[in-house]
Amino acid sequence: MVYTTEMEIRMSDVPSRSDAADLAQFGYTQSLERRTGKFASFAVAFAFVSIATGIFTTYGAVLNSSGPVGIWTWPIAVVGQLAVAFVLGALASRIPVTGYHYQWMSRLANPILGWIIGWISFTFLAVVVCAVDYTIASTILPVLLNYESTPTIAWMMTAGVLAIQALLVAFSTPWAERVNNSLVTLELIGMVALTALLLVVAAVRGDMDFSNLFSKGAIPSEGFWSFGDWTSAGPWMLGFLLGAFTIVGFESAANLAEETHDPERVVPRAMWQAVLASGVLGFVFLIAVTLAAGDPVALAESGTPIADVIDKTLGSVVATLLLLMVVLAIFACGLVIMITGVRLTWAMSRDERFPGWQQWSQISPRFRTPMKATAVYFCLAQLILAIFAHSETALFTLFGAATLLPAVMYASTVVLYLIKRRDLPTNGKFDLGAWEIPILVVAIVWLAFELALFRDAAFKEAWLYVLVMVAIGAAYLAYLLIRRGKQALSMPDMHSIDAELRE
Repeated sequence: MVYTTEMEIRMSDVPSRSDAADLAQFGYTQSLERRTGKFASFAVAFAFVSIATGIFTTYGAVLNSSGPVGIWTWPIAVVGQLAVAFVLGALASRIPVTGYHYQWMSRLANPILGWIIGWISFTFLAVVVCAVDYTIASTILPVLLNYESTPTIAWMMTAGVLAIQALLVAFSTPWAERVNNSLVTLELIGMVALTALLLVVAAVRGDMDFSNLFSKGAIPSEGFWSFGDWTSAGPWMLGFLLGAFTIVGFESAANLAEETHDPERVVPRAMWQAVLASGVLGFVFLIAVTLAAGDPVALAESGTPIADVIDKTLGSVVATLLLLMVVLAIFACGLVIMITGVRLTWAMSRDERFPGWQQWSQISPRFRTPMKATAVYFCLAQLILAIFAHSETALFTLFGAATLLPAVMYASTVVLYLIKRRDLPTNGKFDLGAWEIPILVVAIVWLAFELALFRDAAFKEAWLYVLVMVAIGAAYLAYLLIRRGKQALSMPDMHSIDAELRE
């Protein structure tokens, strides 16, 4: 009986003929194990978004740039990102292959543009994992453990967190998913319970101040609602960065398409469900915190305003539990980012497009993971961390780049979908139908507006980082074109779409 069970487990790890046949349509053989189910796919998308991480990190910045009334930018950002999620879901359903933006652009535009967007995606994933993990060491653990942080301590602790995440990703995808599933479940339960407690206790004590919902705090009223000028965004407009930074990465579920059962159906749903769940729960939590904030001007001076509100309303024990939950949520977010970055590195290496691809395209025969791709991604993240670790503006620069880059990726991919949508075949599993044009309009308007926010001079260093990374990528792309020629960059055959385009 034990023998039969072991055999069943082993057989379940082997890709089915249907899985292998589906992937073969895109020119690849099955080399990763398909283990990811519906909840695990949702958990990947939800963990990357991580409202606990995003709101805890950026709420103070919103108070200082837009005042408490800045939280009303959140639902607008949610609607915009939800439209983007639907569009990307339609692409993910038709091209369920690891590599997401890189695959979509390469196959529907051309391999050169695909490589560029793939490199931009990689630079985003390399910097955002540092930005997220750095938050644990620089702003949360010092409060939780009551010590004074220094750049060196924050650097060393962040490096340690990155190492733990890399070990999980390198040695066991099932364990990485189990950890993420557990932490996402904890975050969902914790955020719901925390929001309910805040609303109930603040109401019973009479601590709710509804005027906070419409307060500008210490921000001058003059020009508050303006769009801004050529080099700066208006105060309320900067509040959109709260949603723009937080509600990103939902398409990470698409980067595990080759490890997901029925990815054409599961991945798109995981993406929009993660955005919707994060948007609704996040906004109710923002309202609860703002109602119980007390004096918003004084709160804006705190480095951990969310924890301060929880401490004042629910006590130090609950505030400590909140900080612990945020640490775990941030760890899950960084873990999923690393999984996504490693898969992209492996996918581009499989197509011989990434520097050193001969090594990074390998799958560990023992652990069935892209172990070497994990190693190179981890090393690059550590390098980026070392460069920024001793800068006083390191955290803002990292967050700025981590907000700017996905906006560029989303805009490029949505425009691609707009151009190619009539050529895409349908599979009957996920389709926008009659809502396609309205959703595209909302997505394009939102992304154009979001990109316009980054003209603000505060993002100068973030733009500099982006330009440096793009320049490095451009140099390597030129090397590829000179050495191998344009034809050598063609993608593997993809019958399901190529045949459709030829008709």
